[in-house]
Amino acid sequence: MANKNFYITTTLPYVNASPHIGFALEITEADVLARYHRLIGQKVIFNTGTDEHGQKIYQKAQAAQLKPQQYCDQYAAKFADLKKLLNLSYDHFIRTTDDHHVQAAQEFWQRCQQNQDIYQKLYQVKYCVGCELEKTDSELKHGRCPLHPNQELEVREEENYFFRFSKYQQPLLELYQQQPEFVQPAGKMAEIVSFVQQGLQDFSISRLKTKMPWGIAVPGDPQHVMYVWFDALINYISTLGWPQQTQQFAKFWPGVQVAGKDNLRQQAAMWQAMLMSAGLANSQKILINGFISVAGQKMSKSLGNVIAPQELVDRYGIDASRFLLINLGTFNEDMDVTWKRLDTEYTAHLANGLGNLCSRVAKLAAQSQVPGQQPPSKFNPAYQKLFNNYQLTAALNWCWQQVQQADQYLSEQKPWQLQGQAQQQVLQQAIKQICQIGYHLQPFMPKTAAQLLNYFTQTQLKALKPLFPRVG
Repeated sequence: MANKNFYITTTLPYVNASPHIGFALEITEADVLARYHRLIGQKVIFNTGTDEHGQKIYQKAQAAQLKPQQYCDQYAAKFADLKKLLNLSYDHFIRTTDDHHVQAAQEFWQRCQQNQDIYQKLYQVKYCVGCELEKTDSELKHGRCPLHPNQELEVREEENYFFRFSKYQQPLLELYQQQPEFVQPAGKMAEIVSFVQQGLQDFSISRLKTKMPWGIAVPGDPQHVMYVWFDALINYISTLGWPQQTQQFAKFWPGVQVAGKDNLRQQAAMWQAMLMSAGLANSQKILINGFISVAGQKMSKSLGNVIAPQELVDRYGIDASRFLLINLGTFNEDMDVTWKRLDTEYTAHLANGLGNLCSRVAKLAAQSQVPGQQPPSKFNPAYQKLFNNYQLTAALNWCWQQVQQADQYLSEQKPWQLQGQAQQQVLQQAIKQICQIGYHLQPFMPKTAAQLLNYFTQTQLKALKPLFPRVG
């Protein structure tokens, strides 16, 4: 590839809840891409972190009788723990409460302001006295608060800062036209184009500090703090050292961003307009995931159906969990999971598939004293093409096609019925196939890949312990 550098970032999860399977998929996808790009010789920065400002965090901290920073510290640690839990290789873990991010957000604000894209105006809000909270239209049912349907909503006014989003309708449409695969999958690209074509409304980017003090101070106006979305999006460049470390920023920006479909507008429209306003290059690509439901229902604490990454790893192990996540389907439509389905996939593909193949070949090779083989030195072109198009599930499926081909080869050749040189030749070919599988599994299942490559390249092989113990 022409560019020797590659930058990949997840969204920053909001620290008002523990990690769930949806974010586990997102961060594993980013890790797979980061590992692949390192393996083809590129310098990589893989960024993740936590989004820590805003009304919800402030209220949660108050309810827990903690200072907001203490509350954030507790939850940020839970997301940082994913590094070991899922064997992640991220380079940066940014928190939006970090000093350098705060400074970058304020500098970014000033650049947009200098471009005359930030202005003040009276902002009208609907207020429920019963809740003592502002309400958006999406929170209301039949124009009333669902918790206090007998109370009239008050309409209050406050002065906020706004971002001139409407100014960027045409520049955004031109960006999409010039880069028709700017957003993947294609359905989400069509969705964001349609959204922008319908016209854009300027959006509020500040809150009064007296009402919501937990946020980054607006430069030059201590009465306001930045709206959480405006501040959080800037992490994608503040993590690269912007605006101080100009050389590193220039080397790695623009980058690839991974997000869920509920982030489509923020990532592919709001953030892009903000970058244009600040005079910075747009993102390279936005990769959008569908939602994961459990047995046809949305995950929720009240239903008790939230699948946590820790539960996956406890049941299947790290590499098998990574496999099962990517196997769900990356940058595509919504997915539905059940523990039964996960068990079935694990058993079919891992225990009975790859695991059984390796055990059979290892046992026969040990008995016949067949030496190991050398692995390939580069990736298969078809596999590389899938990765370069961000088709991670298809690239994983390519690996499993090699497993099936190796199984078929053994079934046809029946080395257990052969002797001498004829048996050795068949087993050497089977070992060569396993080494190819191991080499190509490196981005997806790094520990398993290393195990296969270390084992099947030895001069003297011995019996292999099962790679994937049975579940249930």
